[in-house]
Amino acid sequence: MVDAVVSYAVQKLGDFLIEEVSLRRSLRANVLWLRNELSFMHAFLKDAEKKQADHLVQQWVSEITSVANEAVAILEAYSLDAAKDGDLAVGFFDHLQACACVCPKEVNFHNIEEDIQSLRDRVMDISRKRDTYGITHINNNNAGEGPSSMPNDPSSTLTRTLRRAVSYVDEDQIFVGFQDVFQRLLDELLNEEPRRNVLSIYGMGGLGKTTLARNLYNSPSVLTSFQTRAWICVSQQYIIQDLLRSIIKSIQGCNEETLKMLKEMTERDLENRLRVLLMHRKYLVVVDDIWNRGAWDGLKRALPDNNYGSRVILTTRKKDVAERVVDKGFSHELSFLSKEESWDLFCKKLRLGSDLESFSPLMKGLAMEMVEQCRGLPLAIVVLGGLLSYRSGVDEWRKVQTQIWLHMKNDSTEITHILSLSYHDLSFELKRCFLYIGIFRDHVIDTEKLMYLWLAEGLIPGREEHKEDIAENFLHELISRSLIQVADQTFFDKILTCRIHDLLRDLAVQKAMELHLYDIYDPSVSLVTPFCHRHSIRTETQSYLSLDLSKLKIRSVLFFDQEFKELKKFMNFCTTLHHLYVLDLENIIFVGYELPDAIGNLVHLKFLGLSNTNLSKLPPSIGKLKNLQTLEALVYDHCSCELPHQVAELTNLRHLVDRYEVPLQVDKLKNLRTLKYIRCDQWKDTDASSLVNLRELGMERIRKSYSLKSIGSLKRLTTLLLVCQYGQDLPPLEPLSSCVNLHKLWLSGGIEELADLDKLPKSITLFVLQCARLEEDPMPILGMFPNLKHLELSQAYSGKNITCEGHSFGQLETLKLDNLENLESWHLDRTAMSLIRSLSIFECPKLQEIPQQMKHVAVFEEQSSDQRQWGYYRYPI
Repeated sequence: MVDAVVSYAVQKLGDFLIEEVSLRRSLRANVLWLRNELSFMHAFLKDAEKKQADHLVQQWVSEITSVANEAVAILEAYSLDAAKDGDLAVGFFDHLQACACVCPKEVNFHNIEEDIQSLRDRVMDISRKRDTYGITHINNNNAGEGPSSMPNDPSSTLTRTLRRAVSYVDEDQIFVGFQDVFQRLLDELLNEEPRRNVLSIYGMGGLGKTTLARNLYNSPSVLTSFQTRAWICVSQQYIIQDLLRSIIKSIQGCNEETLKMLKEMTERDLENRLRVLLMHRKYLVVVDDIWNRGAWDGLKRALPDNNYGSRVILTTRKKDVAERVVDKGFSHELSFLSKEESWDLFCKKLRLGSDLESFSPLMKGLAMEMVEQCRGLPLAIVVLGGLLSYRSGVDEWRKVQTQIWLHMKNDSTEITHILSLSYHDLSFELKRCFLYIGIFRDHVIDTEKLMYLWLAEGLIPGREEHKEDIAENFLHELISRSLIQVADQTFFDKILTCRIHDLLRDLAVQKAMELHLYDIYDPSVSLVTPFCHRHSIRTETQSYLSLDLSKLKIRSVLFFDQEFKELKKFMNFCTTLHHLYVLDLENIIFVGYELPDAIGNLVHLKFLGLSNTNLSKLPPSIGKLKNLQTLEALVYDHCSCELPHQVAELTNLRHLVDRYEVPLQVDKLKNLRTLKYIRCDQWKDTDASSLVNLRELGMERIRKSYSLKSIGSLKRLTTLLLVCQYGQDLPPLEPLSSCVNLHKLWLSGGIEELADLDKLPKSITLFVLQCARLEEDPMPILGMFPNLKHLELSQAYSGKNITCEGHSFGQLETLKLDNLENLESWHLDRTAMSLIRSLSIFECPKLQEIPQQMKHVAVFEEQSSDQRQWGYYRYPI
């Protein structure tokens, strides 16, 4: 990551030299010198992150990272100032010629020259320190970004050593919390299926994948069933030939002659040799800690599908690897332990014994709090048990609790290393997105907001029109790699919230602060790190606002503390931070329920977060924020927030999320992709054809008199939410038939004619129908939607019978029936819903029986969809 940060700065400096072709000679020379010097350091820093055991080297690397980040910040600040002074952000010299008054440009020119000269002086000082203190030979021959394939790499050796050393179980007992999973996987191993099956176990590092696999491998019934067994550990660094040799040696033993023969074999020879050995055997092979599909592709050719009932167990942190390698068999995701299982494991691992009754209530209380902080991660619980086992007394345990993660990392080498492996396997772009998650204070994070922030921070690569899609792919990849987890809130296939384990959050914060990616304000220090351009304020907001921040090029501030009592300080803050990109004020309570006019001074803002505040309206000065891309103003208690008409001038706006009640002239907002949740007849006098990029649209409190006519011209619309005023009917739905790319539709309101449903576009894949009060069975029409995968009916039908005809609902995977109080019978043709995998039924008290073919998928929910927690302000669609 360190060398990638420097590489990014070198690229930016090079681009600047190309774009600004007519720079002053002295400035061009300094920029060129800085780029060349950083290029040299970049070559020197390859793989430096893994070589920072020496504190002197660590400090030196930190200073280089700081200079690289500062260089990027200076160039971005210049670019923004240039764009502000001219109509378009073209070359600097073009600005000088284009403007009659060159004074502002000369000021900008002078400022950047001073800044670059200051960076040059710092780089020269860094180079001097390297020579003075003898900092040399940081890198090695196989260094580079991403995993290596060198077998003797020290980190690879350490990984394998730690995997052997870390054990969560005693040999005579099954790991706490694994009994049910163990039995299920054991049954799969021992079933009578003759084909070779692959069982994959995946999940976050430290969950116990290897422990579970080891218990299966050593199970007496497995020993009896599989006379031929082999275990290999792949890890990030591997060579296929070595893995094949390892399996062969496990099977036929190894003497000097065999070892010599194997060493001389090619990969093809080794494959053939192993196939011959296994061809007439029932075998079990465990492939532990696999990181990519390529490793499996190199092994599976040598593992014959010989109809002897052979099995392969595979463990990985990556969901996509687990699912892609399982052609026959199944994958299982390990879950975190429950509170009861966590406590049970802790008691078993505490060397002082499992009987904590002899401890004082205070000590037991401390122990329970610390176990809860482990959040169900077995590795953390085991380390905690070992840590506390040689510390006695309340005071000692309280010291551990105060800085639990620091104590655990100091006490256990493997816990840091094991968690770091997933981080080091990420690309540069994914590393930055992962590290950014540490800036949040809350355990549960709104994924939509997270992606908006990634975009505003410039963390997402690619073309502008595709960045939202790339951000969503990044989110899914981090989840697939088990670095973040899906929180409780999901809506069909959409992830609404995510969370990160405290240990991984701690890792993210540590790495981010080493790289000066952001700073978490510590009021006890009474200052901020000068070279960090992003600040997270979690406490003592007033103290932070009292600091002199005028000389810092701060680009992002996220407030997680609600102390905004002195608006004068906040107005000064808005005047001081000229280069702010991101300002998040979620949950802040403002005096007077209004945002100060000074917000208009932050002309470079790209993200403004005002959700769950007490604001009743935004000031006209908001119209000055010409660079704004995201405006979130979903205030608390579902109230509306009045927007000034100047918002229509924010032509760079991509995401507008606010419950506003006065129509806006949105025609100019051609970059708009998200617009929700409108509470007015926005489309009556609006030509929406200019909104060529709009993808998501949400409207609330709709009346029957409203016009939906213009919505039909939104050809790229993929998601639509229409929620009526209570008891009202929806307007005619016919205009929606022209939305040929509409995939997700949520309708809440009365529908007078069943035929209106037939006018909806057949591209819909997800459909929620609420409060429709239909008297006729909607299933015959809905069953003909060729792409429908997810359907929810809630208070949508008042009749007694529903019928799903032959071959209807051919693509349906998920069905939810909610509050159909009169429903008595359900006829389902045997050829209908052939792909169904989930059925949920709630509050259908008169339904006598579900169809036979549904009984294996049915789930009778305990909670109505109306009672589910969507969060305080968002619909889940």
